[in-house]
Amino acid sequence: MKQFKVGIIGATGMVGQRFSILLENHPWFKVVTLAASPRSKGKTYEAAVSDKWAMPVGIPESMKNLVVYDATADIKEITEQVDFVFCAVDMKKDEIKALEEAYAKAECPVISNNSANRGYSDIPMIVPEINPDHTDVIETQKKRLGTKRGFIAVKSNCSLQSYVPALSPLMEEYKVTKCLACTYQAISGAGKTFKSWPEMIDNVIPFIGGEEEKSELEPMKIWGKVVDGHIVNATTPAITTQCLRVPVQDGHTAAVFVSFEKKPTKEEILKIWKEFKGVPQDLDLPSAPKQFLNYFEEDNRPQAKLDRDLENGMAVSIGRLREDSQYDYKFVCLSHNTIRGAAGGGVLMAELLAAKGFFD
Repeated sequence: MKQFKVGIIGATGMVGQRFSILLENHPWFKVVTLAASPRSKGKTYEAAVSDKWAMPVGIPESMKNLVVYDATADIKEITEQVDFVFCAVDMKKDEIKALEEAYAKAECPVISNNSANRGYSDIPMIVPEINPDHTDVIETQKKRLGTKRGFIAVKSNCSLQSYVPALSPLMEEYKVTKCLACTYQAISGAGKTFKSWPEMIDNVIPFIGGEEEKSELEPMKIWGKVVDGHIVNATTPAITTQCLRVPVQDGHTAAVFVSFEKKPTKEEILKIWKEFKGVPQDLDLPSAPKQFLNYFEEDNRPQAKLDRDLENGMAVSIGRLREDSQYDYKFVCLSHNTIRGAAGGGVLMAELLAAKGFFD
Protein backbone atom coordinates (compact mmCIF):
# COMPACT_ATOMS: atom_id res chain seq x y z
CA MET A 1 0.00 0.00 0.00
CA LYS A 2 1.35 3.42 -0.94
CA GLN A 3 1.53 6.13 1.71
CA PHE A 4 -1.17 8.80 1.55
CA LYS A 5 -0.76 12.39 2.71
CA VAL A 6 -3.53 13.37 5.13
CA GLY A 7 -4.78 16.33 7.12
CA ILE A 8 -6.66 16.58 10.41
CA ILE A 9 -9.45 19.16 10.45
CA GLY A 10 -10.30 20.05 14.04
CA ALA A 11 -6.85 18.95 15.20
CA THR A 12 -6.93 20.81 18.52
CA GLY A 13 -10.10 19.14 19.89
CA MET A 14 -10.35 15.91 21.87
CA VAL A 15 -10.99 13.67 18.85
CA GLY A 16 -8.51 15.63 16.72
CA GLN A 17 -5.84 15.03 19.35
CA ARG A 18 -6.68 11.33 19.32
CA PHE A 19 -6.36 11.28 15.52
CA SER A 20 -2.88 12.77 15.86
CA ILE A 21 -1.79 10.04 18.28
CA LEU A 22 -3.20 7.20 16.16
CA LEU A 23 -1.70 8.55 12.94
CA GLU A 24 1.78 9.39 14.26
CA ASN A 25 3.36 6.15 13.05
CA HIS A 26 0.66 4.87 10.72
CA PRO A 27 2.07 2.69 7.92
CA TRP A 28 -0.30 4.04 5.23
CA PHE A 29 -1.14 7.61 6.29
CA LYS A 30 1.23 10.54 6.93
CA VAL A 31 -0.10 13.72 8.55
CA VAL A 32 1.21 16.72 6.61
CA THR A 33 -1.28 19.42 7.59
CA LEU A 34 -3.44 20.39 10.57
CA ALA A 35 -6.36 22.80 10.75
CA ALA A 36 -8.59 24.23 13.46
CA SER A 37 -10.52 27.40 14.29
CA PRO A 38 -9.27 30.90 13.34
CA ARG A 39 -7.88 31.47 16.85
CA SER A 40 -5.31 28.70 16.27
CA LYS A 41 -4.27 29.82 12.79
CA GLY A 42 -0.58 30.55 12.42
CA LYS A 43 0.41 28.85 15.67
CA THR A 44 2.45 25.69 15.83
CA TYR A 45 0.39 22.67 16.83
CA GLU A 46 2.30 22.51 20.11
CA ALA A 47 1.40 26.11 20.93
CA ALA A 48 -2.22 25.69 19.84
CA VAL A 49 -2.87 22.71 22.15
CA SER A 50 -0.41 23.38 24.97
CA ASP A 51 -3.08 24.39 27.50
CA LYS A 52 -5.68 21.77 26.51
CA TRP A 53 -3.77 18.62 25.59
CA ALA A 54 -5.84 15.77 27.03
CA MET A 55 -4.17 12.60 25.73
CA PRO A 56 -2.34 10.13 28.01
CA VAL A 57 0.83 10.52 25.91
CA GLY A 58 2.60 13.61 24.65
CA ILE A 59 2.05 15.61 21.46
CA PRO A 60 3.48 13.69 18.48
CA GLU A 61 6.99 14.92 17.73
CA SER A 62 6.37 14.91 13.98
CA MET A 63 3.44 17.33 14.39
CA LYS A 64 4.61 19.69 17.14
CA ASN A 65 6.00 22.23 14.69
CA LEU A 66 3.35 21.98 11.99
CA VAL A 67 1.69 25.37 11.56
CA VAL A 68 -2.08 25.19 12.03
CA TYR A 69 -4.36 26.36 9.21
CA ASP A 70 -7.83 27.88 9.42
CA ALA A 71 -10.17 24.97 8.63
CA THR A 72 -12.68 27.21 6.83
CA ALA A 73 -10.61 29.95 5.24
CA ASP A 74 -7.68 27.82 4.05
CA ILE A 75 -9.46 24.96 2.25
CA LYS A 76 -7.56 25.54 -1.01
CA GLU A 77 -4.15 25.53 0.68
CA ILE A 78 -5.03 22.41 2.69
CA THR A 79 -6.50 20.35 -0.13
CA GLU A 80 -3.53 21.04 -2.38
CA GLN A 81 -1.28 19.24 0.11
CA VAL A 82 -3.30 16.13 0.97
CA ASP A 83 -4.92 13.02 -0.50
CA PHE A 84 -7.79 13.19 2.01
CA VAL A 85 -8.69 14.62 5.42
CA PHE A 86 -10.05 13.44 8.75
CA CYS A 87 -12.62 15.85 10.18
CA ALA A 88 -13.75 16.30 13.81
CA VAL A 89 -14.88 19.87 14.41
CA ASP A 90 -16.95 21.70 17.00
CA MET A 91 -19.27 23.86 14.90
CA LYS A 92 -22.97 24.30 14.21
CA LYS A 93 -24.54 21.50 12.19
CA ASP A 94 -25.21 23.57 9.07
CA GLU A 95 -21.65 24.93 9.20
CA ILE A 96 -20.22 21.40 9.38
CA LYS A 97 -22.35 20.29 6.42
CA ALA A 98 -21.08 23.22 4.37
CA LEU A 99 -17.47 22.71 5.48
CA GLU A 100 -17.33 19.00 4.66
CA GLU A 101 -19.06 19.52 1.34
CA ALA A 102 -16.58 22.28 0.46
CA TYR A 103 -13.65 19.90 1.01
CA ALA A 104 -15.36 17.16 -1.02
CA LYS A 105 -16.08 19.60 -3.87
CA ALA A 106 -12.40 20.55 -3.79
CA GLU A 107 -11.84 16.87 -4.75
CA CYS A 108 -10.65 15.99 -1.26
CA PRO A 109 -12.34 12.97 0.39
CA VAL A 110 -13.54 13.59 3.95
CA ILE A 111 -13.51 10.97 6.71
CA SER A 112 -15.85 12.56 9.22
CA ASN A 113 -16.44 12.01 12.91
CA ASN A 114 -19.22 14.62 12.87
CA SER A 115 -22.96 13.91 12.87
CA ALA A 116 -24.05 16.62 10.42
CA ASN A 117 -23.97 14.48 7.26
CA ARG A 118 -25.05 11.14 8.71
CA GLY A 119 -28.63 11.42 7.48
CA TYR A 120 -27.94 11.45 3.72
CA SER A 121 -28.78 8.19 1.94
CA ASP A 122 -25.75 8.53 -0.36
CA ILE A 123 -23.24 9.21 2.44
CA PRO A 124 -22.04 5.94 3.96
CA MET A 125 -21.93 5.62 7.76
CA ILE A 126 -19.53 2.74 8.18
CA VAL A 127 -18.58 0.35 10.94
CA PRO A 128 -16.06 -1.57 8.81
CA GLU A 129 -16.76 -5.01 10.28
CA ILE A 130 -20.53 -4.64 9.82
CA ASN A 131 -21.44 -2.70 6.65
CA PRO A 132 -18.36 -2.33 4.40
CA ASP A 133 -20.61 -2.69 1.34
CA HIS A 134 -22.13 0.74 2.05
CA THR A 135 -19.14 2.21 0.22
CA ASP A 136 -21.17 1.35 -2.91
CA VAL A 137 -23.19 4.57 -2.51
CA ILE A 138 -20.14 6.81 -2.90
CA GLU A 139 -20.47 6.92 -6.69
CA THR A 140 -24.05 8.20 -6.31
CA GLN A 141 -22.82 10.87 -3.91
CA LYS A 142 -20.09 11.97 -6.31
CA LYS A 143 -22.71 12.50 -9.03
CA ARG A 144 -24.77 14.65 -6.65
CA LEU A 145 -21.74 16.72 -5.65
CA GLY A 146 -20.34 16.89 -9.18
CA THR A 147 -16.97 15.49 -8.12
CA LYS A 148 -14.52 12.97 -9.57
CA ARG A 149 -12.82 11.81 -6.35
CA GLY A 150 -14.21 14.02 -3.59
CA PHE A 151 -16.78 12.48 -1.21
CA ILE A 152 -17.81 12.30 2.46
CA ALA A 153 -17.86 9.12 4.56
CA VAL A 154 -18.98 9.34 8.18
CA LYS A 155 -18.50 7.56 11.49
CA SER A 156 -21.54 6.59 13.53
CA ASN A 157 -22.13 7.93 17.02
CA CYS A 158 -19.83 6.67 19.79
CA SER A 159 -22.74 5.57 22.00
CA LEU A 160 -23.74 2.65 19.78
CA GLN A 161 -20.23 1.27 19.19
CA SER A 162 -20.61 -1.02 22.20
CA TYR A 163 -23.96 -2.70 21.48
CA VAL A 164 -24.42 -2.60 17.68
CA PRO A 165 -21.33 -4.79 17.04
CA ALA A 166 -22.59 -7.29 19.63
CA LEU A 167 -26.06 -7.48 18.05
CA SER A 168 -25.01 -7.45 14.39
CA PRO A 169 -23.74 -11.04 14.00
CA LEU A 170 -26.95 -12.31 15.62
CA MET A 171 -29.28 -10.48 13.25
CA GLU A 172 -29.42 -12.74 10.21
CA GLU A 173 -29.95 -16.17 11.77
CA TYR A 174 -31.90 -15.26 14.91
CA LYS A 175 -33.52 -11.94 13.89
CA VAL A 176 -33.37 -9.43 16.75
CA THR A 177 -36.90 -8.09 17.28
CA LYS A 178 -36.37 -5.54 20.05
CA CYS A 179 -33.56 -4.06 22.07
CA LEU A 180 -33.26 -1.80 25.10
CA ALA A 181 -29.86 -0.22 25.72
CA CYS A 182 -28.86 2.01 28.60
CA THR A 183 -25.48 3.65 27.99
CA TYR A 184 -23.07 4.97 30.61
CA GLN A 185 -20.87 7.41 28.74
CA ALA A 186 -17.43 8.77 29.58
CA ILE A 187 -16.72 12.47 29.86
CA SER A 188 -14.21 12.44 26.99
CA GLY A 189 -17.28 12.01 24.77
CA ALA A 190 -18.11 15.59 25.70
CA GLY A 191 -14.53 16.66 24.97
CA LYS A 192 -13.81 16.99 28.68
CA THR A 193 -11.39 15.84 31.36
CA PHE A 194 -11.94 15.92 35.11
CA LYS A 195 -9.69 18.98 35.20
CA SER A 196 -11.89 20.89 32.77
CA TRP A 197 -15.16 19.48 34.15
CA PRO A 198 -14.75 19.03 37.93
CA GLU A 199 -18.54 19.05 38.34
CA MET A 200 -18.56 15.47 37.00
CA ILE A 201 -16.58 14.12 39.95
CA ASP A 202 -18.96 12.12 42.17
CA ASN A 203 -21.82 12.84 39.76
CA VAL A 204 -24.10 11.31 37.13
CA ILE A 205 -26.02 13.40 34.59
CA PRO A 206 -29.10 11.58 33.22
CA PHE A 207 -29.19 13.42 29.88
CA ILE A 208 -26.88 13.90 26.89
CA GLY A 209 -28.37 16.15 24.23
CA GLY A 210 -29.32 14.33 21.03
CA GLU A 211 -27.65 11.11 22.11
CA GLU A 212 -30.72 8.92 22.52
CA GLU A 213 -32.08 9.86 19.10
CA LYS A 214 -28.75 8.96 17.48
CA SER A 215 -28.51 5.74 19.47
CA GLU A 216 -31.93 4.61 18.25
CA LEU A 217 -31.86 5.83 14.65
CA GLU A 218 -28.27 5.34 13.48
CA PRO A 219 -28.26 1.53 13.87
CA MET A 220 -31.10 1.44 11.34
CA LYS A 221 -28.80 3.02 8.74
CA ILE A 222 -25.89 0.73 9.61
CA TRP A 223 -28.17 -2.31 9.21
CA GLY A 224 -29.73 -0.89 6.03
CA LYS A 225 -29.30 -2.16 2.47
CA VAL A 226 -27.92 -0.46 -0.62
CA VAL A 227 -30.69 -0.14 -3.24
CA ASP A 228 -30.13 1.75 -6.52
CA GLY A 229 -27.14 3.62 -5.14
CA HIS A 230 -28.79 4.72 -1.88
CA ILE A 231 -28.92 3.30 1.63
CA VAL A 232 -32.42 2.21 2.61
CA ASN A 233 -32.61 2.06 6.39
CA ALA A 234 -33.67 -1.11 8.19
CA THR A 235 -37.07 -0.98 9.88
CA THR A 236 -36.34 -3.54 12.57
CA PRO A 237 -35.44 -4.19 15.33
CA ALA A 238 -37.22 -1.73 17.62
CA ILE A 239 -34.59 0.03 19.73
CA THR A 240 -35.09 2.23 22.78
CA THR A 241 -32.25 3.83 24.74
CA GLN A 242 -31.31 5.97 27.71
CA CYS A 243 -27.93 7.71 27.73
CA LEU A 244 -26.24 8.87 30.94
CA ARG A 245 -23.01 10.77 31.50
CA VAL A 246 -20.92 9.09 34.21
CA PRO A 247 -17.66 10.01 36.01
CA VAL A 248 -15.35 7.92 33.82
CA GLN A 249 -12.62 9.47 31.64
CA ASP A 250 -12.74 7.03 28.71
CA GLY A 251 -14.94 4.08 27.77
CA HIS A 252 -18.68 3.85 27.04
CA THR A 253 -20.52 0.99 28.76
CA ALA A 254 -23.96 -0.27 27.73
CA ALA A 255 -26.46 -2.48 29.54
CA VAL A 256 -28.35 -4.29 26.79
CA PHE A 257 -31.62 -6.24 26.79
CA VAL A 258 -32.56 -8.11 23.62
CA SER A 259 -35.26 -10.42 22.22
CA PHE A 260 -35.21 -12.59 19.11
CA GLU A 261 -37.67 -14.04 16.63
CA LYS A 262 -35.79 -17.34 17.00
CA LYS A 263 -34.20 -17.47 20.44
CA PRO A 264 -30.62 -18.81 20.40
CA THR A 265 -28.99 -20.64 23.25
CA LYS A 266 -26.36 -18.87 25.33
CA GLU A 267 -23.75 -21.20 23.86
CA GLU A 268 -24.80 -20.29 20.32
CA ILE A 269 -24.47 -16.57 21.06
CA LEU A 270 -21.03 -17.00 22.61
CA LYS A 271 -19.85 -19.09 19.66
CA ILE A 272 -21.02 -16.46 17.15
CA TRP A 273 -19.32 -13.66 19.08
CA LYS A 274 -16.06 -15.60 19.30
CA GLU A 275 -16.00 -16.51 15.62
CA PHE A 276 -17.22 -13.19 14.25
CA LYS A 277 -14.86 -11.28 11.99
CA GLY A 278 -15.31 -8.87 9.12
CA VAL A 279 -13.56 -7.45 6.09
CA PRO A 280 -10.97 -5.55 8.22
CA GLN A 281 -9.81 -8.84 9.74
CA ASP A 282 -9.85 -10.62 6.37
CA LEU A 283 -7.76 -7.82 4.82
CA ASP A 284 -5.56 -7.52 7.92
CA LEU A 285 -6.01 -3.74 7.96
CA PRO A 286 -3.41 -1.98 10.17
CA SER A 287 -5.88 -0.80 12.84
CA ALA A 288 -8.17 -3.84 12.82
CA PRO A 289 -8.41 -5.81 16.08
CA LYS A 290 -7.51 -9.47 15.72
CA GLN A 291 -10.50 -10.40 17.91
CA PHE A 292 -13.28 -7.84 17.44
CA LEU A 293 -15.77 -9.16 20.05
CA ASN A 294 -14.30 -10.38 23.33
CA TYR A 295 -16.41 -12.13 25.97
CA PHE A 296 -15.40 -12.14 29.64
CA GLU A 297 -16.62 -14.97 31.89
CA GLU A 298 -15.98 -13.01 35.10
CA ASP A 299 -19.07 -11.45 36.70
CA ASN A 300 -17.30 -8.12 37.25
CA ARG A 301 -16.16 -7.55 33.64
CA PRO A 302 -15.93 -5.65 31.39
CA GLN A 303 -14.66 -2.63 33.33
CA ALA A 304 -13.77 0.68 31.71
CA LYS A 305 -10.43 1.05 33.47
CA LEU A 306 -9.35 -2.55 32.80
CA ASP A 307 -10.76 -3.26 29.36
CA ARG A 308 -11.20 -0.10 27.28
CA ASP A 309 -7.70 -0.39 25.77
CA LEU A 310 -8.16 -3.98 24.61
CA GLU A 311 -6.66 -4.45 21.12
CA ASN A 312 -5.37 -0.85 21.23
CA GLY A 313 -8.86 0.38 22.03
CA MET A 314 -10.36 -1.11 18.87
CA ALA A 315 -12.10 -4.18 20.35
CA VAL A 316 -15.53 -4.48 21.96
CA SER A 317 -15.70 -6.18 25.38
CA ILE A 318 -18.81 -8.10 26.45
CA GLY A 319 -19.84 -9.80 29.68
CA ARG A 320 -22.68 -10.97 31.94
CA LEU A 321 -24.74 -12.66 29.21
CA ARG A 322 -27.75 -14.30 30.84
CA GLU A 323 -31.46 -14.89 30.30
CA ASP A 324 -33.88 -12.15 31.31
CA SER A 325 -37.45 -12.21 32.67
CA GLN A 326 -38.76 -9.55 30.26
CA TYR A 327 -36.45 -9.98 27.25
CA ASP A 328 -34.72 -13.12 25.99
CA TYR A 329 -31.24 -12.09 27.14
CA LYS A 330 -29.29 -9.28 28.77
CA PHE A 331 -25.60 -8.45 28.72
CA VAL A 332 -23.11 -5.63 29.31
CA CYS A 333 -20.64 -4.30 26.73
CA LEU A 334 -17.87 -1.71 26.54
CA SER A 335 -15.91 0.16 23.89
CA HIS A 336 -13.33 2.95 23.94
CA ASN A 337 -15.32 5.99 22.87
CA THR A 338 -12.50 8.13 21.47
CA ILE A 339 -10.71 5.22 19.77
CA ARG A 340 -13.16 2.61 18.40
CA GLY A 341 -16.03 5.06 18.87
CA ALA A 342 -14.35 8.04 17.21
CA ALA A 343 -10.82 8.54 15.85
CA GLY A 344 -9.80 4.87 15.72
CA GLY A 345 -13.01 3.93 13.96
CA GLY A 346 -12.36 6.76 11.50
CA VAL A 347 -8.84 5.54 10.80
CA LEU A 348 -10.10 1.98 10.26
CA MET A 349 -12.78 3.27 7.87
CA ALA A 350 -10.09 5.18 5.97
CA GLU A 351 -7.99 2.00 5.76
CA LEU A 352 -10.98 0.16 4.31
CA LEU A 353 -11.54 2.91 1.73
CA ALA A 354 -7.82 2.94 0.87
CA ALA A 355 -7.84 -0.82 0.38
CA LYS A 356 -10.83 -0.44 -1.94
CA GLY A 357 -9.02 2.21 -4.01
CA PHE A 358 -11.14 5.24 -3.14
CA PHE A 359 -8.11 7.51 -2.53
CA ASP A 360 -6.21 6.56 -5.69
